[in-house]
This record gives sequence, C-alpha cells and structure tokens, in this order.
Amino acid sequence: MKVMKFGGTSVGTPQRMKEVTQLVTKSGEQVFVVLSAMSGTTNSLVEISDYLYKKNPDGANEVINMLERKYERHLQELYTTDEYRNLTRDYLREEFQYLRSFTKELFTSFEEKSIVAQGEMMSTNMVANYMREQGINAVLLNALDFMRTDKNAEPDPVYIKEKLAAIIEQQPDAQVYITQGFICRNAYGEVDNLQRGGSDYTASLVGAAINAEEIQIWTDIDGMHNNDPRIVEHTQPVHQLQFEEAAELAYFGAKILHPTCVQPAKYAGIPVRLLNTMQPEAEGTTISNQTEYGKIKAVAAKDNITAIKIKSSRMLLATGFLRKVFEIFESYQTPIDMVCTSEVGVSMSIDNSAHLGEIMDELKKYGTVTVDTGMCIICVVGDLDWSNIGFETRVMDAMKDVPVRMISYGGSNYNISFLIREEDKRRALQSLSDHLFA
Repeated sequence: MKVMKFGGTSVGTPQRMKEVTQLVTKSGEQVFVVLSAMSGTTNSLVEISDYLYKKNPDGANEVINMLERKYERHLQELYTTDEYRNLTRDYLREEFQYLRSFTKELFTSFEEKSIVAQGEMMSTNMVANYMREQGINAVLLNALDFMRTDKNAEPDPVYIKEKLAAIIEQQPDAQVYITQGFICRNAYGEVDNLQRGGSDYTASLVGAAINAEEIQIWTDIDGMHNNDPRIVEHTQPVHQLQFEEAAELAYFGAKILHPTCVQPAKYAGIPVRLLNTMQPEAEGTTISNQTEYGKIKAVAAKDNITAIKIKSSRMLLATGFLRKVFEIFESYQTPIDMVCTSEVGVSMSIDNSAHLGEIMDELKKYGTVTVDTGMCIICVVGDLDWSNIGFETRVMDAMKDVPVRMISYGGSNYNISFLIREEDKRRALQSLSDHLFA
C-alpha cells in the first residue's frame, strides 16, 4: 500500500479536491491518504484563537462566520447530489457550532490546540464524502484514535502501529483510507499536534506503521530543486536524494520538507517521493537510503543568521571551555548551526536571536565577544566524502569572489557550508550554480 499526503494548496478549492481524488484512484490500488487543512483555514483558526486569548468573542465570531460562508460556497461547487451536500453541510454546522462554543469559556493553550485541529477534520470529511459520492469505497479514520506522542512530545511508534493495524483490520477492503495530518493526542490523552513537519510527519509515521511500499508527499512544487528557483534561473528538480542529503537541504532552506519529518521512513527503509499536484506527470524527487556516489546534488540558503565569536586566551589548553560555552546556549534553548574553533577562540552561528543579549552577557564571563548579524548560511549538498578528491576545491572555486565569514566541512559526508553576508547570497548562489550544475 502507498501513502499519499496532500498539503493545504492541494485541497484548497473544490476543483483541487476533485483532482486529488483522481490522483488517488488513478492506479486502482489500495491507498492511504493523509490530508492537511484547506489552505487558509489554519490561519483563520489561529486568528480565532488569538481573539479568544484577548477575550474578544465578537472578533472570534466574525472570523468564524467568514470561514463558514467560505465553506458553504465550496459545498455548492464540490457535490452534485443533495444527499452528500446536505450530509457534509450538517457536519460542518456542528463543527462551526463547536468553534463558537469556545467563545463562552475560559481559553487556554489546550483549547487552542482543539480549535486548530478542526481544519484537518473538515477537509478530510469533505473529501471522504466526495469520494463516496463518486462511488469510491473511502473510509475516514480519525487520527486522534491512533496518532499519539509520548511524555517527551515525540511520536509513539509502537502505539501508532498497534492501534492503526487494529483499525484497518476492521475494514480491510476499503479502496481508500483517509486521515488527518498534523493532529494527534499527547501522552495524557489531550488533543495536540506533531508540530515539526506537520502532515508530512503524519504521512511518514503512517508509512512506517503499515510498512508502506512508498510515501508520496504531494505539494505545488515538482520536488526539491538544485538551487533556489526564486533567486537562480533555470534550476532543475533533483531526481534522487539520500535521506541525509534531503535533511541537510531541508534544514538549510528547502521549505518543501521539514528535516525531521522523514526520519520514520528512513529508519523503516521506505522511499519518499516529492510530487507536484499541478504537474502529476513530473518525476519529482525520490528520497531513499540509496546514495548516488560522486555527485554534488544541490545548494540551499538559510537567512537571518547571527554569528557570535568568543575570543579568550584562557581557552588555550583549557578543558571544559567549550562545555561552558555550549551550556549557555542550552540554558536559553538556542540551537547552534555552525561551529568553528581555533586555539584561542570559537565562532558559532544561530538562527534564533531572541535571547542574544542574555547569551552575550553570559559569554563575556569567558572572553571577548563579537557579533555579526544579517548573515546567511549557504549549504552545498551531495556525496562530499573526504575521499572524493577535488570536490571541495570545486565548491571553493565557485566562492572565490564572495567574502566568507565561516566554513564548515567534515562534520557530515553530505555537506559543506559557508557563512556569508545576506547581501552576497544572490551572487553566491548564482556562482555555485554556474560552477556545479551548468
């Protein structure tokens, strides 16, 4: 069985929902479908929550009414029979009454998570009813019945596998199983969400749980490109990536995929394909445990980086110095991207400067601190094992006219990274494309 995940833009209109149905049923094989909320819905639900936090029920009700009118228009376009139009309308009325019920109660983060979960509930119900109207044996599964996180807020794969297997066993002949992405229950049974990667994470967890043949992530982009198409012309989709390569690209700027969401598929050895709903015939990108040796695959960029350098003569031969430095960042829950060290100093980059002032104050206990803001990380990904003689030279040659603040190489077999000024990003990306892919 294949798992097919469709994002918000893929189910953003009645026409898109119909196209998704055609894609799902085209092969005639049994499939498991994961859907996001209709595009724009989650933003509206977050806005409703924001009004309720601010104790403004009138503002919340106004947004609820606008959203309900939008869905009513979609009902008229999506269904051809009164039976399924009225069936779905009754369900949506209950949903919007449920949302209105929060305007009369004390509002906390627990209620917010329940509100935000309703977007996926509505989209899956609409698509499942449309498929049934078309004569398709579609079964709607509630993700809250099997998707759970543990006390560390990490997915519980054993629980997910056991519960999902039992649910599918009750209806083994379904042509299409449909469930919600993003939402789950936590270890205490409360409505929660998977946060990182959202619906992609759900698809990967489901794929691992049912030992799927393949996991397909359908978006509005035809796979990961070898450079940023918003900046560099004539970029091309990368047809094959190793899981580590995909994670590097995702972390350093390829927004099509979250770096952690494919981990369950990686450990289960299940390939993930990134496909385009608007161009279903396009090959897309396949991510697997297979490595294409001797190839540089792609370039990505990450903006809004801050570089911090601490210089100290006390660092010379001092044990525990780096531990003390890293503990400061840990205490402020600020991850470090790049690290470069010398005998008398260490430079680091971060992408979250919320606690920069406090971090600097703490670091000044150990040495002289300097900060560079407005920086950018350029990441080159591929088979960059140190035994591939000359690969790093090719990359360096492309960067010869760009001022480089830091370089990271050797921490992984799959990337080499440069820290540069944001104003040099366009020039660096274009030069790398010319040298590596032209």
